[in-house]
Amino acid sequence: MIKHAIVTGLTALLALSGAVQAQDNRIDTIRSDAPELAPYGKLEVGVKTLNLVNPGQQDIVKFKAGQPMPIYDRPLTVEVWYPAKLAAGQAPAGQYKVLPRDGKTEVKLTGRAVRDAHPDASTGPYPLLIISHGYPGNRFLLSHLGENLASKGYVVASIDHTDSTYDNQTAFGSTLLNRPLDQLFVLNEMARLGASDPSGTLNGMVNADQTGLIGYSMGGYGVVNTIGGGFTAASVGFSWGTPNGALAVRQAGNPSHAASIDPRVKAAVAFAPWGWNAGFWDAAGLASIKTPVFYVAGSVDSTSGYAPGVRNIYEGSVNAPRYLLTFENAGHNAAAPMPAPKEMQTLKCGDGSWGCGEHYTDAVWDNVRMNNIAQHFVTAFLAKHLKSDATMDSYLNLVENAQDGKWSAEANGTLKSDHTYWRGFRRNTAVGLKLEQRKP
Repeated sequence: MIKHAIVTGLTALLALSGAVQAQDNRIDTIRSDAPELAPYGKLEVGVKTLNLVNPGQQDIVKFKAGQPMPIYDRPLTVEVWYPAKLAAGQAPAGQYKVLPRDGKTEVKLTGRAVRDAHPDASTGPYPLLIISHGYPGNRFLLSHLGENLASKGYVVASIDHTDSTYDNQTAFGSTLLNRPLDQLFVLNEMARLGASDPSGTLNGMVNADQTGLIGYSMGGYGVVNTIGGGFTAASVGFSWGTPNGALAVRQAGNPSHAASIDPRVKAAVAFAPWGWNAGFWDAAGLASIKTPVFYVAGSVDSTSGYAPGVRNIYEGSVNAPRYLLTFENAGHNAAAPMPAPKEMQTLKCGDGSWGCGEHYTDAVWDNVRMNNIAQHFVTAFLAKHLKSDATMDSYLNLVENAQDGKWSAEANGTLKSDHTYWRGFRRNTAVGLKLEQRKP
């Protein structure tokens, strides 16, 4: 009897252990203090992988001084999240096998999207969102945001930028040139597949005329250029940058850059966009941005910089409706990367002086907390500009410094007329945040 009890107890413990392990590396966590718009939406989510090829691109990696620029067909892997109809009894859950920061240790992420689930076109076509990761990174770095937004009625395409992922990081010049080009190519491909997808999944699902771009770090650099921010003449000639003057095609004042600004892109979100502190942007180049843009930054970002840095990009976008959400005392990882996979939290990377987990984390802020805040504001911003939802204004038109907001409520919780605390945030939960906005 005792032996049976021990065995039964051990079996239960092992089962519990397996259940706990199955919850590791979740990308869909919503904290109890998350703001109102952070949770997933009402739609179930499917996911599929696309393998695309952009023909006739300049091959920066194989360029040799004194020789013509080689041309190649550029491969791009894209993860697509979309509203889905699940089969009876099918759980809204799935896993991703991913190479994280060290580029070789395969890990599993757990989320809510179901692989190759049947699409739900009943309320489509849906606005298109394109996600562009940092350097290095991959298409799963912002997977928590991709799943979340798909559940709210978007088709989300997240790019693996060739030469810029954890396992194929090569010449930085390729990243400098190809970020905006990849984003525009994927926009065209998603529009094409929305009209005629051989697999049938995306047929009638994609409204590319209402597109939003989302980029982090070098992805944000690409977003700024894609929506109109032209590069400086000096940056085209940097010896450490893109060789042979290849970046001139994206330079401010170049007719080809101006012609590439796509009117289908109606909104953009740029987390910690890189380049100001490296000389890629100036006031003249940023003045060409007219697309509504939501900038996100940490006030002590040592990679993209803050002031000077991301704040200058925000201030220089003088002809665009724009926002700047600042996480006080946060660094470069403010709000964008998913939480560090458990396998990366103790592993050394680089020269061993820093851990792989630091690629994802912040010294002050909790990742999930920042992710939830980003989910809240990105939800409001995109719904306003891609779905014409005027009710979102009250989540965006706020007292600039959250600490200056006044919490005023009746005993039963009803808010009083003099209540000015940030809408969607519980009492004392907007601490350390600042949201500025400017009109053209």
